Amino acid sequence: MLKRIATAVVLIPIVLLLVLRAPVPVVAVFAAAVALVTVQEFLKLTESYGVQPLRLPTYIFVGLLFLLLAASAAGETPQLSALKFVLGLGFACAIAPFVFLTIAMRRAQMSGAYPAAAASAFAFVYIALPMALLVQLRQQWAGAFWLLYLLLVVWAGDIFAYFVGRSVGRHLMAPRISPKKTWEGAAASLAASLVVGSLLFTYALQISSFLLRVGLIERRDGLFGLEKPEMWPIVLLTVALNMAAQLGDLVESLIKRGAGVKDSGSILPGHGGMLDRIDALLFAAPLLWYYAAAVFPPTRPW
Repeated sequence: MLKRIATAVVLIPIVLLLVLRAPVPVVAVFAAAVALVTVQEFLKLTESYGVQPLRLPTYIFVGLLFLLLAASAAGETPQLSALKFVLGLGFACAIAPFVFLTIAMRRAQMSGAYPAAAASAFAFVYIALPMALLVQLRQQWAGAFWLLYLLLVVWAGDIFAYFVGRSVGRHLMAPRISPKKTWEGAAASLAASLVVGSLLFTYALQISSFLLRVGLIERRDGLFGLEKPEMWPIVLLTVALNMAAQLGDLVESLIKRGAGVKDSGSILPGHGGMLDRIDALLFAAPLLWYYAAAVFPPTRPW
């Protein structure tokens, strides 16, 4: 428990500072590092399924995605950057299976070629794609505020699910997949996310103004001009994000359960591996990116 708290105390300020203040290319480099570590953990898990993964080709393919993201971050409007990102990412997703299958053809044992290529393609879609969406979200108008909202909503849900589930949880949610997850914890997670999300948007102008005054964001990165935002879309969005986050946690538990391991790694004391820490974000990130870039795209900074 103490290790878990200590790790969070150290990491949370660093992550928030990067999200709020760092230029997009720096965010892309940081996201690439997280993605590569997570991909390494995932590929190691696949070995327990009898797969001999294509490590280096997967790392190169993922690294190139974030290199292109970092290189294209400057001098574009959010709308243009989103369009180019979608086109580029769609192309990358389309060719990934063929790239990895072509590389796997060189293996002496043909029976392992397809599983190895499939594991690499899945790692790209499961891990690299959502992390890239977080970087591209940072390029949108109010990108820093959206990322702050996402992180706080997911973190609040995770914290309350953990402590409420441990203290009063009685009804198991998915005992075969995750024996410690309970419906009481899930309900507490949803309630905490709703409270945090609602408060963030109720005081969006004040929060953005404060962050601007202390130099943590640029004006285009805050949520200005919405003194009285409509709350029902935010409530629905927060519910969707929380459900996606909890599903992401269960999916990672399913992968680990099949691999016969408790944690995906040991890089984060008290938390396990990087995949253990970001599993919820991987499912929630695409939803928020779509909302911010497609459903609610302002035409100019507030």
